[in-house]
Amino acid sequence: MFTKTVEELKELGADITTAEIMQQPDLWEDTFQIYADNKEAIEAFLASAKAMAEGRVSVIFTGAGTSDYVGDTVAPYLRHAGDTDAYDFKPIATTDIVSAPRDFLRSEDPTILVSFARSGNSPESLAAVQVAKSYVKNIKFLNITCAPEGKLAVESAGDPDSLTLLIPRANDKGFAMTGSYSCMELLSALIFDTSSDEQKLAWVREAAEMGREVVAREDEIAAYLAGDFNRVTYLGSGSYVGLAQEAQLKILELAHGLVATSWDSSMGYRHGPKSFVDDKTLVFVFVNNDAYTRQYDLDILNEIAGDEIAQKTVAIQQAGETGFAGESFTFEGHGELPEAYLALPFVMVAQTVSLINSVRVGNTPDTPSPTGTVNRVVKGVTIHPFSA
Repeated sequence: MFTKTVEELKELGADITTAEIMQQPDLWEDTFQIYADNKEAIEAFLASAKAMAEGRVSVIFTGAGTSDYVGDTVAPYLRHAGDTDAYDFKPIATTDIVSAPRDFLRSEDPTILVSFARSGNSPESLAAVQVAKSYVKNIKFLNITCAPEGKLAVESAGDPDSLTLLIPRANDKGFAMTGSYSCMELLSALIFDTSSDEQKLAWVREAAEMGREVVAREDEIAAYLAGDFNRVTYLGSGSYVGLAQEAQLKILELAHGLVATSWDSSMGYRHGPKSFVDDKTLVFVFVNNDAYTRQYDLDILNEIAGDEIAQKTVAIQQAGETGFAGESFTFEGHGELPEAYLALPFVMVAQTVSLINSVRVGNTPDTPSPTGTVNRVVKGVTIHPFSA
């Protein structure tokens, strides 16, 4: 797909999505610059948020669908790489906040609501802000969005309790969120990671090199999809549980449900969900670089491969002291990356799988819903009045 001409891709209905997957390494470097350019405003905003509390501030990462999985990916990493004396990091979907705010929010907790939104026009994105504002006594709003003209950005302009950070080049025009997911995940990691800016920049540059390697090694990814399969599952541990959920959604979205998907944690998969696997199933496992956690990812890889129940069992991993000896997409010759940064090239592998598979089943990646009943920006949502 990455070597086809624009004309060839347009015939496949895939020119937009293909370009948006390919450009991500450049966008990650842009995202670091956005972080650096806004560093003073970010620090002032966080200082004002910490002034709300004597103890820890609740940092809630929120969004819907892929935007929700951004928080699911970054929060586990920040629970050990962020300032956990000042912040309590937790992902909560906008759909949960809006539909059952008392179940997911505490009115007494000083809170930063971090809203992830590609367009900023989803009804739940806007309603979550309003519900949280009416229910939580002390709250600040950090909006990470890709659309300067979106309602989330426009309506928060001039609000002293809000900071909006824009990643406009990541405002994907295709149906599926690709660069918007990876760039929002990266920007939130950069904001709350306590590592030095020099270290963060080095990690971003390494991730970008690995992302470009994904493009160059497309043939290896395509080979995983050469058989007759109709199911795909993604597994991971820690931050990669959220990444696994995002990866399976890309398959589901771009193939319009023609390929069944599942996701889980590497350890959790044994507890029933492994029943999903048969001889027409591809199993992909994101392998963590943490030496302790990595053992559990390798265990499930070896178990499923040893059971000989799947068509293919594939590790997506960075080379280390240990690794999966079976089939793998392995990044070699790079400095070791922590979860939130390694998630960037890892998700590019999954996005490439989804792109190739979409064409394989005769779908059009740029417009995968032939009936139009599933939309780029959610429609048909009724927001009911909430009284705190």
